[in-house]
Amino acid sequence: MDSFKNSTKRAIATWNCRGRLVVVDKPMVMGILNITPDSFYAGSRTGIDEVVERASTMIDAGADILDIGGQSTRPDSIYLDDQTEAARVIPVMKALRAAFPDILLSIDTFHHTVAREAVATGADLVNDISGGTMDPMMIPTVANLHVPYVLMHMKGTPQTMKLAAVYEDVVTEVLDYFIQRIQLCQQSGIKDIIADPGFGFAKNSTHNLLLMKSLGAFQMLGVPILVGLSRKSTIYTLLQTDAANALNGTTVMNTVALMQGAGILRVHDVKEARQAVILIEAIKNSY
Repeated sequence: MDSFKNSTKRAIATWNCRGRLVVVDKPMVMGILNITPDSFYAGSRTGIDEVVERASTMIDAGADILDIGGQSTRPDSIYLDDQTEAARVIPVMKALRAAFPDILLSIDTFHHTVAREAVATGADLVNDISGGTMDPMMIPTVANLHVPYVLMHMKGTPQTMKLAAVYEDVVTEVLDYFIQRIQLCQQSGIKDIIADPGFGFAKNSTHNLLLMKSLGAFQMLGVPILVGLSRKSTIYTLLQTDAANALNGTTVMNTVALMQGAGILRVHDVKEARQAVILIEAIKNSY
């Protein structure tokens, strides 16, 4: 039992979310709301007319955070400028904040202008796939906004990252990236940081599996670890299926992540992720 408890240890944090103190002492579930026509998983695509209903379903299923994104970041996706992205996500952010005043809302963007406007209209976190590398104003902007920052690892851009999936030691290189970027964020004034290894972003299936195998090592960073593997190609390729039929595989991967201390699961399917959290926590806390 002690070995299981040790393996599931995770960084405990307190976040300042626009003046609201949030204690992160157990795994959280982040539901994905894609306001896009071209997300890799068709079941996650949500128009503005449907978003409040979909959000309500996720909250009822146990979501702690809703992550709103306005452009697909799958490999070879189409790049959107900040104005086009903002036109998609800001009305949604306003609608969600009005409908659900207590739920944590995250803006999924690498544009600092979108992050700033989203926080002004209700976002509590900024989730940046580029870790500030695609927009040099992102990190100072988040510091001034005083909200938690999801710092993800990616090489290149969504349009070029497949060519950048080359590593001598993927675990060491991703850890080194986080050590350097976390220090930069802290020196810039960001207080609350979440690290996302970026499964599938400039990483092939072998890289993803190696990162999952060594996920416990990321606890050395001292920040919550976000895992986003929901219905991704590493799962459905290994299982010889497709994204639409990768829920069971996703649940297995989420369970493995929780057993290695993951603090946040970013998912399309909230109910199943919440069930995994409940069961792992029950085992951990049993005596």
